[in-house]
Amino acid sequence: PPLAERRLLDVRLGELPTWLTTRDFSPRGLLGGVQKAWNGYCNKYINVRKGGAAGVSMLLAGYCILSYGWSYQHIKSNRWRKYH
Repeated sequence: PPLAERRLLDVRLGELPTWLTTRDFSPRGLLGGVQKAWNGYCNKYINVRKGGAAGVSMLLAGYCILSYGWSYQHIKSNRWRKYH
């Protein structure tokens, strides 16, 4: 397929700058990319016939890591320290 229709994982390293120039970085294009990624995630892990807990647990683990990162400065300042 043409370079503009390839996915990121199918692009060679030398073709990466050219591939990036074909992308749409407008707000509408970025929103479309996020929506496509979310639909791909749901189709792979959530909307399956014999689905397990993998998709939901990955989503929950991602949320836990993200919320820890958001509150890291607050957690770091509330540590108990030995004063000596």
